[in-house]
Amino acid sequence: MDAQAVADRVRDVMVADDAASRMLGLHVAEISPGRAVVTMTVRADMLNGFAICHGGLIATLADSAFAFACNSRNALTVASGFGIDIVKSAKLGDVLTATASETSLAGRTGLYDITVTNQHGELIAMFRGRSHRLGDRQVFDQGQA
Repeated sequence: MDAQAVADRVRDVMVADDAASRMLGLHVAEISPGRAVVTMTVRADMLNGFAICHGGLIATLADSAFAFACNSRNALTVASGFGIDIVKSAKLGDVLTATASETSLAGRTGLYDITVTNQHGELIAMFRGRSHRLGDRQVFDQGQA
């Protein structure tokens, strides 16, 4: 399998068992080695008491894009930490896009930067994730792909 086919298969395997992403209506719009784009439309049940999207849900969107990007090479990888800066509110009906890009990959650790923008291209949040690869484990068995 070439690298893009591996990334596509990783996406399919991860999405199939990702109840949280389904619940939030997340959609993996793009995936390639070290990169992923995930979208989410802000619904009424995602608003906090100030009628803006709950920051934790913006973080979840970014974390999901991070997960797809860092697993895209079929090396089972988990988050070892992350930080997020929310710079603008998201409102009901906004379509948020989280774009995750690999900044560094060395040994078992990686660093990923994720931008979250709205449908107008306005920056909503910046997220930086640190990843840890779990040995030689894979998302899917490439021998049976």
